[in-house]
Amino acid sequence: MPSRNTARLDSPDSYYHVYARGASKEDIFRESADKDYLLYLFSRYLSKDESISNTGVPYMHHRGHVELLSYCLMNNHFHLLVYQNEIGSLSGFMKSFMTSYVAYFNRKYNRSGHLFENRYKASLITNDGYLLHISRYIHLNPRSWKNFPYSSIRHIRKASEPEWLQTERVLILYPTRQAYLEFVADYEENRNILAELKYELADM
Repeated sequence: MPSRNTARLDSPDSYYHVYARGASKEDIFRESADKDYLLYLFSRYLSKDESISNTGVPYMHHRGHVELLSYCLMNNHFHLLVYQNEIGSLSGFMKSFMTSYVAYFNRKYNRSGHLFENRYKASLITNDGYLLHISRYIHLNPRSWKNFPYSSIRHIRKASEPEWLQTERVLILYPTRQAYLEFVADYEENRNILAELKYELADM
């Protein structure tokens, strides 16, 4: 099962479900270009090659310290599934890309102050069963999850992940990609059936 509070449960070689939401539940992405920029930041900090700023200064390079396994960007929040190799790696990665994104967002929309509700939340994942369920949960966030353009499920379906997305630790738990996709879809079908049953029972 998951355990909260990264300050006390900062462990090496561990999986984390990470969640962050906009302050007062306001949108942190106002248009698709904002989500594209966050994906660019994943590339900046997690690609194999180090990225260099316009002034010639290298950005922090988190490749090899953390792995991004799954993600989903909704309008007012995002979910990540991250593997941390070393203590403190997750917090370093989150600080890098969230600070960069807030600076971009405030500059673009001529605003100042906090964008996110508070410090991101993270749950330590302690077994493979929960690892699979949280990966599925992340991918099922959008109602039209199969064709959602800002989720890692699209890369899994096409078998063409960008280098900054490392899905192997999740997919290796299934014999094929198709088996994983069926695992995700099966839960959606069962959830829809349960919702329909609850609706019918409420009218009795």
